Amino acid sequence: MTRRTVRIAMNGVTGRMGYRQHLVRSILAIREQGGLDLGDGRVLWPEPVLVGRREHALRALAERHGLTEWSTDLDAVLADERTDVYFDAQVTSARAEALTKAIGAGKHVYTEKPTAAGLDGALGLARLARGAGIKHGVVQDKLFLPGLLKLKRLIDGGFFGEILSVRGEFGYWVFEGDWQEAQRPSWNYRAEDGGGIVVDMFPHWEYVLHELFGRVRSVNAHVVTHVPQRWDEQGKPYAATADDAAYGIFELAGEALAPGAVAQINSSWAVRVHRDELVEFQVDGTHGSAVAGLRGCRVQHRSATPKPVWNPDLPVTHSFRDQWQEVPDNAGFDNGFKAQWELFLRHVVLDEPYRWDLLAGARGVQLAELGLKSSAEGRRFEVPELSL
Repeated sequence: MTRRTVRIAMNGVTGRMGYRQHLVRSILAIREQGGLDLGDGRVLWPEPVLVGRREHALRALAERHGLTEWSTDLDAVLADERTDVYFDAQVTSARAEALTKAIGAGKHVYTEKPTAAGLDGALGLARLARGAGIKHGVVQDKLFLPGLLKLKRLIDGGFFGEILSVRGEFGYWVFEGDWQEAQRPSWNYRAEDGGGIVVDMFPHWEYVLHELFGRVRSVNAHVVTHVPQRWDEQGKPYAATADDAAYGIFELAGEALAPGAVAQINSSWAVRVHRDELVEFQVDGTHGSAVAGLRGCRVQHRSATPKPVWNPDLPVTHSFRDQWQEVPDNAGFDNGFKAQWELFLRHVVLDEPYRWDLLAGARGVQLAELGLKSSAEGRRFEVPELSL
């Protein structure tokens, strides 16, 4: 086979998500499997160029994984005509400026979300990319999770009949950092640094709802900071100025949905887990229901639905969970981040269709912006359809 090398500038790979999911479990995993077979006698070989501000951290990563290219000079990397793709996993506050530079340099761009701090910035990036004629994509990894792929299979097969409602629960207790180290970086809890669970998670909920069920027509959210003080990576206390929990109601519109279909999603970094997985979605329809998590999916069809009777005077003698059936895998599931990387790289090289672009990313920013506005003003907001 002929090797086609694609040189990717990867900015932000010293961070947790950029390193684990994008570098190790995606790009390096593609290399470990011998590259990406394009099906035309060529194999795509991703060549990462590690980019960041900390020279010692970049050098250590490169040495650990046998990589030869890294740089603290983003402008120089973008000016290099050998660079094909720019990828961004930086903190949110630095993302839009770097993406603008990459688009201006004529590079294809692939980025984490949110794509910008506000809707105007996100739409501006999408318009810039369209005007530049470059390929562009936004990470929407949860669509490729085994649990949600099984849920999509059920929807496409008509399992639910008319879908009535979606209930989502996401979150876990993030340690404050005083007597146990926090599992998330401190900037996540500072609004001035682009932190907050709404700007982090509402873009996820937008694409999950949009892709599986239908577009979000309205949002009504209550946003709160439950834990007002945390401790940073140096053990110093700081005021948590960003929200750590959000309770949202989203009105939906889609072909498989009943009139008035609604999604309720709770997102919290201040909740202790009493679920099978860190995120779960329950979908209830006229013909059946399902509960999907990261990997598993359980169903209960109308023909096998028990007849619950409310009687608080008698103890429950059966397990409600045992009345559900597990959906089989029926296929192998790759890492979700890697699966989307492969689709984007095929889009870049073969011009195959790809719909998770910067406009899709802007919809996520829009929903987060309206969610925060809804909470601040205490009312529901319509979500206008976006276009360029």
